[in-house]
Amino acid sequence: MKSLITLLFSLLLFGVGSTQAQVPAQSRYTNVGRIGLSINNYGTYGRPTVRSNTQGPPSMAFPRGSGVEHLFESGLWIGAMVDGQIRVSTSSVDASSGYSTGGNGFEFSPLTSIKERSKLPSSSSYSSSAISHQDFIMGQTDSFVVIPGTSIPISGHQNPLGAVIKLETYAWNYPFADFFVICNYEITNASTNRWDSVFLGNFSDLVVRNVNVTRDAGTAFFNKGRNGIDPKYFTLFAYESYGDDIDFTKSYGGVQFLGIDWRGMFFNPNKPDTFLSLGYPTPKVNYNFWNFNSVATPWNTPSNDQERYLKLSNPIDSATLYGGDGPINGVPANWLQLISAGPIVNVNPGEKFNFTFAFVCAKQKEPISYLPPASSSIITTQDSQKELSDNLKRARATYVGEDVNEDGRYAAELDLNQNGKLDRYILPEPPQSPKTKVVTSEGKIEVYWNNQSEYSVDPITRSRDFEGYRIYRSNAGDDLALNLIDDANLIGQWDSIGNAIGNNNGFDFIKLDKPLVFEGDTTKFYYKYTMENISNGWQYLVVVTAFDKGEKALGIPSLESSFTENEIRAFAGTKPNDFTGENVKKVAVYPNPYNTSAAWDGTSSRAKKLYFYNLPSKCEIHIYTNSGDLIATIPHNSETYKGEGIGWSNNYGNIEKTTMSGGEHAWDVLSDSKTQLSTGVYLFTVKDTKSGEIQSGSFAIVK
Repeated sequence: MKSLITLLFSLLLFGVGSTQAQVPAQSRYTNVGRIGLSINNYGTYGRPTVRSNTQGPPSMAFPRGSGVEHLFESGLWIGAMVDGQIRVSTSSVDASSGYSTGGNGFEFSPLTSIKERSKLPSSSSYSSSAISHQDFIMGQTDSFVVIPGTSIPISGHQNPLGAVIKLETYAWNYPFADFFVICNYEITNASTNRWDSVFLGNFSDLVVRNVNVTRDAGTAFFNKGRNGIDPKYFTLFAYESYGDDIDFTKSYGGVQFLGIDWRGMFFNPNKPDTFLSLGYPTPKVNYNFWNFNSVATPWNTPSNDQERYLKLSNPIDSATLYGGDGPINGVPANWLQLISAGPIVNVNPGEKFNFTFAFVCAKQKEPISYLPPASSSIITTQDSQKELSDNLKRARATYVGEDVNEDGRYAAELDLNQNGKLDRYILPEPPQSPKTKVVTSEGKIEVYWNNQSEYSVDPITRSRDFEGYRIYRSNAGDDLALNLIDDANLIGQWDSIGNAIGNNNGFDFIKLDKPLVFEGDTTKFYYKYTMENISNGWQYLVVVTAFDKGEKALGIPSLESSFTENEIRAFAGTKPNDFTGENVKKVAVYPNPYNTSAAWDGTSSRAKKLYFYNLPSKCEIHIYTNSGDLIATIPHNSETYKGEGIGWSNNYGNIEKTTMSGGEHAWDVLSDSKTQLSTGVYLFTVKDTKSGEIQSGSFAIVK
């Protein structure tokens, strides 16, 4: 009877009835910034199948779209003493296939679907109550002992704590904050029992590999990682030490403890006085590591509540952590990680508190230390961790917000928005991203943008502090490195005249004589920049940003708008060429002959392309063998075509943000049955579906 009361109380407390207990499993992933993290309403983070199915959502990719993944799976652990007995509820454990409904250690169930809200006025999920540019909100509980809607027991989960959780995750698109996701748990003790000696933790299987490049599978995929800790910022992290993809990875993935808010007190191991003055134990953060499926102490996998609580409440000692075969200075291995915090003395029935951590990523910086033999294995250094340290600092500063003293106490002099309360998740804001339009043609990219950035008001300085615009562009071939945003080069900057910031070159060079409005769009575009001598068929990343003056008195540097919000993938090429009237052009193919190792091709046989150009706006392309056998049919519509339908675009492009000229169409050099073509001459016809006119031609494939 007690478990039934617990369950009903849990559901009522969260605002859902018992008849709604069966909620479908749902996954979403962050896509506003450079980090792509899968978040699941059944309690886990990550997509374990990403290593074998690279075409789906990311697991924990950074940069998003690069194939550089950092996570197999992760989840919350809660441990407590209940009536003198240990109870631990876990949402994820080290299982070889990842999450399974009702599986041992996967003890949380969804209470709600995932809702989204955003601070961005341009977002369809805009909400004035949003915390970040992309909030995900969901409910979860460990209260079920059977799979909801069934009578099947959840394996090994007979004694739930009775926790009801409201999870909110926050992600931003600012270039100074687009590399982390903050996870804020509001945890309610919805049982009738008091929880004593409570510890909270994040279990993770951090695995840093480039899934687009590596050919490793099984054990070989997981056993090449090393780990590290950054006690200054309460973080454990992982990186790849060696492997077939090491030159394409060089990245860190970490989990950072941010804080616990309990009974109006901020749990901060660096400032324990508040807890100690009340006779409470010293707040501490623990770091633990173990090997997958190991039974050897101290690297043993915890397999029951007692062993898991021991890991939550006690850290690996320093000598073990750094010495021998430890995860930091020892051999690379399939390491599992647990970062935990506590103890919270007790949590009464009906009481709630907050536990917050972040997933943080960063690129490795040179120099990296190589172990002999040369280039076979690497270890991390303070220099190579520079970006990671900076990113951890920014993530913590974002969480801390107005709590600059990190003591959880309101201070009027630190109240940036002057609302009379302590606010977390406060970031200074750069100007709003300019709305951008890109028009491509043969050998040319034209970029237009509006002036909305100039009217942005910073919420902290309360002033219009717009200073200028910058435009960035990648080079031809950069896309194959899968890191276009970081590879984009600054090619122009224009800013206000008469101050000590920027170039002081004004805006005359880019300002249009009068605003331009495109057909079907009400936006007025005030600025234009033209890029000449662009190579047709190559992908160029184009980004226009706005930046502000900053505020020295408040220690706020000049800030720049998002690189990801309005990034555009531009392909120069011919305009549509309908087969009627004067000046009809001949349809052709490039490169011709096509070499099966063309410079823009990807690494796999299904990531190749050649182009048909001078195409009509709507047409149908038929490709034949030299003997007349039809091998491929390609429909083309210039109004909607963005390069979809080929493996190259899936691996290296971004269909949603692509602009093409309209008169070209890329083909993957595969038959309709997806077989590779042999060396030889091939024929094609192009039928203009408006006029019925047909052109024909040929091309050669060589190897």
